[in-house]
Amino acid sequence: MAADCGANCARWLLCLANFIFICVSTGVLIVGTWLAADKASFVNLTLNVTISKDSPVSPFVGENAEKILKEFVEPAVIEQAAYILIAAGAFILIISFLGYCGAIKESRVLLTAYGIFLIIIFALQIALILLCTLYKSQADHHSKGFLKSTLSKYYTTGDNKDAVTLSWDLIMAQMSCCGVDGYEDFRTARLFVEKSSAEGLGRQVPESCCILTGDSLLLKPVDPSCIISPTQSNSYLSTGCYTKFSFMVTENLNLVIGAVVVVAATQLLAIIFSFCLCRAVGQERDYYYKY
Repeated sequence: MAADCGANCARWLLCLANFIFICVSTGVLIVGTWLAADKASFVNLTLNVTISKDSPVSPFVGENAEKILKEFVEPAVIEQAAYILIAAGAFILIISFLGYCGAIKESRVLLTAYGIFLIIIFALQIALILLCTLYKSQADHHSKGFLKSTLSKYYTTGDNKDAVTLSWDLIMAQMSCCGVDGYEDFRTARLFVEKSSAEGLGRQVPESCCILTGDSLLLKPVDPSCIISPTQSNSYLSTGCYTKFSFMVTENLNLVIGAVVVVAATQLLAIIFSFCLCRAVGQERDYYYKY
């Protein structure tokens, strides 16, 4: 066991931090696996826990919340969310396991692997930031292209909305925007156009592009004719979400920089602690072997 005070501090800080991440990632992995294996039981349990009269949270859940919840536990949404949770949980669990076991067992191999993984992740983050800064116009072009492809391929209306549609509705309703660059993006949304034609209403935009009344999650336009005849007075038809998001980032640049610095500092500390502990363990073993 490393006798150096600094090494001991590094050891227990690594143990504590990685143990927390192991618990969180295990929970995420269990939920993701449950969703993938048995969607029906998860949907039933979620609805029962939140909507049942005997539930402790039932006083806070009204009819509107029940409607929203039922949309978000649609099988299509659950299926897509399950794989994301499994991938994220497994990734975090593997790295945290290396850090925890390496620190608790004082294994130089595991600590080195943990440190190398963190260095790779840190380097990828730095590379991504530099590339986005140096090639901002190209990054904007590709980002917009990706977002528009999600609209054109997956966005729909009516019943049985998937996770992409619900996510876009949530973003547009909360940010008061419409599409990536504006309402014209929905003219190339294949599923949206097909469903709108089947409706026979002459729909031009979804409800989430309109100025809403009440809870924004309910998607109730102030002017019901907005979806057919969107104007500057009843919708956000000319306000693209990409421009709105860029403006919000610029306005809150200090918070963004602060968050990036905190994440980077945490990763650097974990890297430094892992290699310091690794070095201390090596020196202690060399001392025992020598004497």
